[in-house]
Amino acid sequence: MVTMAEAVPPRSPAARGSLPPEGGRSALGRPGGRTKNWFQRLIHNGLPIAVVLLAVLLAWYAAAWALNAPGAIERVLDEEAGYTQRELFEATMTMERPLMPAPHQVVMDLYESLTEWPVDNPRNLLFHVAVTGQSTLIGFVMGTALGLLLSVLIVHSRTLDRALMPWIVASQTVPVLAIAPIVLVILGSLGFSGTAPKAVIAMYLCFFPVTVAMVAGLRSPQVIETEMMHTYAASRWQSLWLLRLPAALPFLFPALRVGVAAGLVGAMVAELPTGAVAGLGARLLTGSYYGQTIQIWSALVMSALLGLTLTAAVALVERLVLRNRGGVA
Repeated sequence: MVTMAEAVPPRSPAARGSLPPEGGRSALGRPGGRTKNWFQRLIHNGLPIAVVLLAVLLAWYAAAWALNAPGAIERVLDEEAGYTQRELFEATMTMERPLMPAPHQVVMDLYESLTEWPVDNPRNLLFHVAVTGQSTLIGFVMGTALGLLLSVLIVHSRTLDRALMPWIVASQTVPVLAIAPIVLVILGSLGFSGTAPKAVIAMYLCFFPVTVAMVAGLRSPQVIETEMMHTYAASRWQSLWLLRLPAALPFLFPALRVGVAAGLVGAMVAELPTGAVAGLGARLLTGSYYGQTIQIWSALVMSALLGLTLTAAVALVERLVLRNRGGVA
């Protein structure tokens, strides 16, 4: 009697897909396979970014031309003698104090700032980036620690959940522009100045997303998982360390990306009411005092690059941590 296993002939390894085509060599193993795969991923990920960047640049140039045209006609061109549209366009793109600078003017200002002055000179934007970045990172660490502590307390105590959570949510309804002067005055009276007040403002904006996300993350384990920890007679802190914290990691890192960006905004806002002479916020304030719009836009672009760098660093840490625990392929 022939069994079912004998009736159906076994499939070859190649037919089962265990061996790659072409004599066992995968596409990545072939010459140029890795390069082709890398190029395809670059096109897949980079093309949408390039298209959006091109659209933004075109819109930026159009807005600069439309907003600067009246000023160029009044201050640069001779309206009675007449002018061509090309002359008008060139005038709007080369004004010393435009209403809205063109992208190439901002790029040139950034290049001159970074190359013509030492790094420790206030005219170099990297000097201001270092000052603001220091306040942001200190506030980010403080806000993350505060958010983690509050989330653990809220998850393990219903009383604290009812008592703290409404106030945590209400704290974010107060504009940071109203909070910043109060915090600066109070800390100044206590002898804290310089980086500390700005770090506290950054912490104020950082802790909220971390707290909310971690509360949801710490509560994410299923009932069967928590009951299993009770079966093993695990204490609250063992359950927190072995079950709740690992389950909350996918909730934590998106909140950290939001928190570090919010902390950067808080650090820059804190530099405004103090009349600070260093930092990207101070650079914006100086540019507004003297009508240097190109300087203002250069500081804005640099702050955006700093924010992208900080969020990218958090995303890199997220990828490394979740990959080690099997969360990311």
